[in-house]
Amino acid sequence: MSLHLPRLGEDPEAPFPPVDTALRRPDGLLAFGGDLSVTRLRRAYAQGIFPWFSDGQPILWWSPDPRTVFDTAALRPNRRLARTLRSSRWTLRADTAFADVVAACAQVPRAGQDGTWITRDMQTAYGALHAAGQAHSVEVFEGARLVGGIYGVAIGAMFFGESMFSLQSGASKAALFGLARQMRAWHMPLIDAQIGNPHLAMLGAASWPRARFMDAIAPLVARPPAVAGTWTAAFGEQPVAALGNAR
Repeated sequence: MSLHLPRLGEDPEAPFPPVDTALRRPDGLLAFGGDLSVTRLRRAYAQGIFPWFSDGQPILWWSPDPRTVFDTAALRPNRRLARTLRSSRWTLRADTAFADVVAACAQVPRAGQDGTWITRDMQTAYGALHAAGQAHSVEVFEGARLVGGIYGVAIGAMFFGESMFSLQSGASKAALFGLARQMRAWHMPLIDAQIGNPHLAMLGAASWPRARFMDAIAPLVARPPAVAGTWTAAFGEQPVAALGNAR
């Protein structure tokens, strides 16, 4: 590990290095070490920092520049996808299968990706964050079968997306658009998508300088949450078909 990269200690309340000290390459590496406790994860996300590492590596902490962001006011399916969704029999729920969504995100193969960063330790850590009411999933069901979903971390009025998966074509998109629709209703304007790729850009993600991202999230993470604890009851069970009528 580079001598220029700060190492985090055992105290989860200890400050992170300033994000503007993150390395430009690769992708804003900021620090290593520490732990994945609820306290440290909550503090990290509120400061625009997230963990990302593979088995056999130390815990690595990142704050990319630029940052990939979805504006929930603009995040809607295009006309072709909207037509498909209008005929869908899928339903959307929240926080009814969090562990299953995380496990599926870790297991479902992805083009150009060998292995996963969602290690056993990461799954355990986000399970604890979910139990604390600050990690959430939006799930797509076909009857009783989970066919897609997205999970991430909610701090105040900000949602930090972590990963999504599909077992059927379009299911992860339905989860994303369903999340965005509910966030609009809850006055949550942004979804962090971390590091960009062509797929996220196609869905409407924008690339923001890190300084703009940090300025935008500061007041959002300071707000009280729209829903404290689990989202299940407030989200309800929603037909995916209704997403096809969104304008």
